[in-house]
Amino acid sequence: MSSQPGETGPDDPGQGSPGRGRPGPRQPGPGERLFEQLLASAHAAAPMELPVLAQRFADAVGLDRIDVYLVDLQQRLLVPLADGPLPLDVDTTVAGSAYRAHALRVEELVQGRIVAWLPLIDGAERLGVIGATGPAIDVALLRRCRMLASVLAMTITSKRAASDSFARRTRCETMLLPAEMLRAFLPPRTIGNSHVISTAVLEPAYEIGGDAFDHSLTPSTLHVAILDAMGHNLASGLTTAVAMAGCRNARRAEAELPQLVDTIQHALAEWLPEQFCTGILAQLDLADGVLRWCNCGHPPPLLIRDHRVLDRALERPPQPPMGTPAELAEVRWQVHEEALEPGDRVLMYTDGVTELRTRGGAEFGLERFTDSIIRATAAGEPAPEALRQLIHSILDRQDNQLRDDATLLLLEWRPPNGR
Repeated sequence: MSSQPGETGPDDPGQGSPGRGRPGPRQPGPGERLFEQLLASAHAAAPMELPVLAQRFADAVGLDRIDVYLVDLQQRLLVPLADGPLPLDVDTTVAGSAYRAHALRVEELVQGRIVAWLPLIDGAERLGVIGATGPAIDVALLRRCRMLASVLAMTITSKRAASDSFARRTRCETMLLPAEMLRAFLPPRTIGNSHVISTAVLEPAYEIGGDAFDHSLTPSTLHVAILDAMGHNLASGLTTAVAMAGCRNARRAEAELPQLVDTIQHALAEWLPEQFCTGILAQLDLADGVLRWCNCGHPPPLLIRDHRVLDRALERPPQPPMGTPAELAEVRWQVHEEALEPGDRVLMYTDGVTELRTRGGAEFGLERFTDSIIRATAAGEPAPEALRQLIHSILDRQDNQLRDDATLLLLEWRPPNGR
């Protein structure tokens, strides 16, 4: 049996001479050396040198070129990391199909060339795609391109916090100051493992004022939060920033949900006494699917099962927003519970979604919102893609103009032994 790239067979000189004493030291194969060089180069490369690194890889494996594209902030365009190529539409191109489906797509070009489009994914977070162009692409070459995509995805994630280059490339408009501040606090858009996935979007992407989300994974629990501060200005952003810091501070100290909410509310009452914040703070047990949450003056979450929104399944008696009103009332925070079934999705949203106006001037409302959810989830798309399509369907009704922040967070429980 022939050996694969990076492996050695029984007759490989690196294994020594069989039957002549102890084998000599194993020598790396060509695939292993290529991987070693790729990792070393990726560590040393500056952010905007990654296209050069990708092209060196293309030359080494016999491809014409490899292009790197990142998705823009609203997930509508795939923007080239290098100068020259034009942006590609996520919804209408083959490259966009690879991004949407998290899967390989092949495109035939003129003059006998083909492009293999591979998604750039770090963990559960979709970053963009790479396009490998050449006269032919076999299984071994695809394996090496996947290796490159994995290294590039991890490299982009590790370098983007310390460089403005990626942010500049993926923005199509100028960002307002409150939005800049809030986005600095946000976690990755999507996180997940074999048991659960959590994904979120915020609009208007460049003008958010008081909305935010947070999610974090431990070995046993998914922690999520969605927040909506009063107003739509820098003070709103400061309120949300304090709330997010309080949430993380208490969560990392392993506080229970009521204490976590108390931490946020005391911080707001002390430092921003004229501001308040609604929100949902929740925990999902990954083993048994029990969702526990506190609702602080926020719209109730929606439970989606078998592509249907279950009417009022997670609606509970409301409690006041976090901040001075709750402090004065000496509120005792209630923890609600619901056992999810495998495959269930829970959608949390801010009131900017249901209170927006249609083109005719009518309020969008919960019923229209529910219809949009059903359409977005009925096609069986993965949660991140279903949420992307949902927010775009809402924005398209408004000609991409929102009067208030609209934030959506979708989690899906999918235990390995579930149906």
